[in-house]
Amino acid sequence: MKPSPRFTLAACTLDAPNARHLADFYESLLGWPRRSDAPEWVELAPSDGGAGLSFQTEPLFSPPRWPSGASEQQMMMHLDIEVDDLTSAVERAVALGATEADFQPQDDVRVLFDPVGHPFCLFVRTDRGT
Repeated sequence: MKPSPRFTLAACTLDAPNARHLADFYESLLGWPRRSDAPEWVELAPSDGGAGLSFQTEPLFSPPRWPSGASEQQMMMHLDIEVDDLTSAVERAVALGATEADFQPQDDVRVLFDPVGHPFCLFVRTDRGT
């Protein structure tokens, strides 16, 4: 049997009306440097390695709807971002341009929308000892 090729997740890519503007938000939020920067394509990655985030300009971008609605663009994925202080992290994200979702399904997770409408979650990990 032929051995399986190696697969490594390099990045998750988010569409936006302007790749650089959305990358600016996540660069400030996460503190990750740019790996590449072109007018329609930007890559961010953590300094210590690992998968990053990429952003591509999509002129016909339509923000997802969350919670889902029957006739609107549904959320295809979202980012889960671990933080050490949920209240301060939400305040920082909002100051950078995020908005809190009206509906919050859990007390220990905050759902926010980035400046173009992609949902993302901030949470504090509570299961470190298990």
